[in-house]
Amino acid sequence: MTLIPMFRRPNRLCALLLAACLLPSTPMLAQSNDDLRALRYYMQQGDQAAAQAELRRLRIAFPDWTPPSDLNELLAPESHGAVDEAAIWRQIERRDHDGARDLIDQGRRRVAGWTPPSDMLRVLETNEAQDSFDAATGARDATRAIAIARRSPHLMSCERINNAWLLADMYVLAGQKGPALTTYRNTVQSCPRYAQMQTTLEKASGVASEAEMRELFQVAHSANSGAKEQLDQLQRRLLGGGGGAAQTASQAPAESSAPAPSPQPASASAQPARPAPDIGSLPLRGDNRISEVRRLKEQEQYARCLAASQSPRSLDVLYERSWCAFGHDRPTEAMTGFQAAARAGDSLGSNVRRDAHYGLALAYLSMNMTEQAAQVASQVRLNESQHNEVEAIVLDQRGVRAFRAGDYRQAVGYFNAMEDITGSLRRDLAILRAYAYLNSGQRGNARSEFERLHSQLATSETRQGLNAARGGP
Repeated sequence: MTLIPMFRRPNRLCALLLAACLLPSTPMLAQSNDDLRALRYYMQQGDQAAAQAELRRLRIAFPDWTPPSDLNELLAPESHGAVDEAAIWRQIERRDHDGARDLIDQGRRRVAGWTPPSDMLRVLETNEAQDSFDAATGARDATRAIAIARRSPHLMSCERINNAWLLADMYVLAGQKGPALTTYRNTVQSCPRYAQMQTTLEKASGVASEAEMRELFQVAHSANSGAKEQLDQLQRRLLGGGGGAAQTASQAPAESSAPAPSPQPASASAQPARPAPDIGSLPLRGDNRISEVRRLKEQEQYARCLAASQSPRSLDVLYERSWCAFGHDRPTEAMTGFQAAARAGDSLGSNVRRDAHYGLALAYLSMNMTEQAAQVASQVRLNESQHNEVEAIVLDQRGVRAFRAGDYRQAVGYFNAMEDITGSLRRDLAILRAYAYLNSGQRGNARSEFERLHSQLATSETRQGLNAARGGP
């Protein structure tokens, strides 16, 4: 065979190398990018002799390695752009786990060295575990649900607090009161937002004795000392007399236990008057209440809107009802409709998919589920106003969280970024930023910030901050 010194087109070189080396046309076993880097380089340079020598070396070094029938595949950029990761994400979003894994396997076979991003695998595995848990709890299979929860403790995060409530229900169903109370106690301690605590304590009151409930309230007070008045009022309501506690648990509002990501029963102890509608079977349109529901929503008459849209018979009514639920401070109920509308996409109307993701992000943010909200918002292109609103709240919550964790420089970064977006910073956050400056050793910045705030409105907070920044008593 005649060897041509230089080849400018890789496909000609690949054809020549293929003929010269008589390579079998079977799929290549996975090799690292480092192993193949020299071969790629020689092929890209058109150095046919060096490429042949490198091929021979690789086949000796890796006897089980079989190059692909089309050596052009080796020239795929190391950024792995040849794998359509967006297609995999679409499968994950549609909850088609098998389809997503098939595409991942195809990508691994087609592009040498490619591996799916860690966040992709994490979301896929979490969604698979979530769907299995949902199926088990929906079938009232307590043994299987408990086993899944033990294998997948990440399902019990505050971002998926409904799972903890359902797990407690499964323990009760299995006759295991002790683990059920432990689940409620851990949830109260780990998820200190009052709205989350309230529902958790209401549900626990259907299982716990009065002494056990008092212990749970002590845990709640320790976890959220700022909610003392609300917790005291709730304790009086739940423990104030007779069977009030059990009645409250069985009548827990559906919006407080609506699941993320898919609808499930509110509680094992609940006895609903009628089954919840099967969201997946709702038609896009057909509920003749849509005009009235939409009118009430636009007039911000949220309570009347919710009353007028009970048991939606179409997705468009469910979607409008979700905005009313959100406006009426019932974010977990709103999630169900927003998720259904997001799946239906613009078949419900122009930009509905975008706006449903926006609503879902706001619902998560209202429950302090920051990272879940950021993930949802990233799945669509929000308009400028929506993007700025979501981004500002995300930065707000991340900044507060960083401050509480003692990561003061990161907190300053978040607050500064938020100020860039909104043009200003709320006074409470500005004071927090000033203390973050002080705690991170930026005393000059802290003093300037406290002086500015004190000149605007002198309070004991700004006075104490100034003294601290100046090194005074």
